[in-house]
Amino acid sequence: MARRTRTVRDRSKRSSNTSLFGHIRRSLPFFEVLEEEQIVRLETQVDWIMQDVGIAFRDDPESLELWRQHGARVEGDIVRAPADWVRDLCGKAPSQFTQLARNPARSVMIGGRHQVFAPIYGAPFVRDLEGGRRYGDIAAFEKLVKLTYLLPSLHHGGFVTCEPCDVPVSKRHLDMLLAHMTLSDKPHLGAITEMSRAQDSVDMAEIVFGRKTMENHCVIMGNVNTNSPLLVDKVVTEAIRVYCGRSQGIVVVPFILSGAMGPVSTAASVAQAMAEAMMVCAYAQLVRPGAPFVLGNFLSSMSLKSGAPTFGMPEPVMSNYVIGQLARRVGLPLRCGGSLTASKIEDAQAAYESTDSMHSTMLSGAHFVLHAAGWLEGGLCTGFEKLVMDADRLGGYQKLLDQGLDTSDEAFARDAYQEVDPGGHFLGSGHTLRHYQSAFYEPSLSDSENVESWEERGAPDMRTRAHARWTQLLNEYEPPPMDAGMKEALEAFVAKRKAELPDAWY
Repeated sequence: MARRTRTVRDRSKRSSNTSLFGHIRRSLPFFEVLEEEQIVRLETQVDWIMQDVGIAFRDDPESLELWRQHGARVEGDIVRAPADWVRDLCGKAPSQFTQLARNPARSVMIGGRHQVFAPIYGAPFVRDLEGGRRYGDIAAFEKLVKLTYLLPSLHHGGFVTCEPCDVPVSKRHLDMLLAHMTLSDKPHLGAITEMSRAQDSVDMAEIVFGRKTMENHCVIMGNVNTNSPLLVDKVVTEAIRVYCGRSQGIVVVPFILSGAMGPVSTAASVAQAMAEAMMVCAYAQLVRPGAPFVLGNFLSSMSLKSGAPTFGMPEPVMSNYVIGQLARRVGLPLRCGGSLTASKIEDAQAAYESTDSMHSTMLSGAHFVLHAAGWLEGGLCTGFEKLVMDADRLGGYQKLLDQGLDTSDEAFARDAYQEVDPGGHFLGSGHTLRHYQSAFYEPSLSDSENVESWEERGAPDMRTRAHARWTQLLNEYEPPPMDAGMKEALEAFVAKRKAELPDAWY
């Protein structure tokens, strides 16, 4: 199996107060499935799309003018550019960078051998065992922000953990930002749906971190999708000018359902995703050389009978492995989806599909994993029980990635063999007593006791145990400490902006 990866120069962007505890430091090797000849063929296809087919940059004349000024071939709104030039521009983005958190111990490193898990993003509905399925509201959103803060295997807050549909669209980004900034001290994303909302996000981040810090460090990022196939709209380019223009990060994700937004071919869809993302990365570097950029991938197969997306299938699993190899050769941090499923509840289908999706994401080396927990119904619904169930499994992935196999002298436990006779047991040995508290990962929700004990407790299934878990966590929640003046300044900003904005529900 191929293990060769093109060497890229270190373009690290480090912070002096980066903590190594807010994210995973990977010790496992990356899982690489393609030989060099296959990779080169894919890269040739990527280059062909960028040079000969082109990418449309639509409804934003400013973006087209920037391409023209730098020598790209612009015909109408189609931009074509030499592949070597695009790759050189992508080389200006850092191969890894730190996103600072309000609590420095929770800052995350994105890129290199690091992996960061964040919850579901963008669901209009929520579901829990007692309340059932319903539209998300601000109360549910705040609960999800608190749970994300409390779950140690989620390193990043994401942003739209659910849509607060009871708040006007024109104002809800302000409430969401305020919740992330005050109810949690983990890093998070900002708004992108309109340029003014992106600007509000950056302005509120400046209240927390200060202008000087933001000049040299990433403290907030936007997450945007290309409008596949081969289209970049002004939501993307305007968000880049706001975030990257202030030295902040942008995550750009082609969302391709193979057979709809891309050919019914995994290889073609992967190449298309790379071409779209790399062209947008090049644009971001024209806006601000060195701006943090995360190359995203969200490839899904689909039912060609109904048109519905499918998850955990062999084709998107393969795409994760392949996009990992390609992204490392370009030298860009990678974002993939996580615990994805089309299931409506936390059932066996959800478990199988989420596990296959997340496991391939983990092995492929995705640096920033959005949708790592809470995803149901193809992303339409955030499950409270699913959130804590997924987070429980993420803890196991973290131990696997962080530690790999320990082959130290202590791990070989030679002294224990001196204590234990043949046919005896190691439970009381000195080696066991030294390590019994940390030897194995112990999931919070799995029940490994005998059936009699389980029945005495009322025979609770996993969903019931998960419901009890998140309810207990919220009962125990205490907000992280925050400077009173900073909180007042944020609340004043939100109040002022809300007074300026009319209510709009679309």
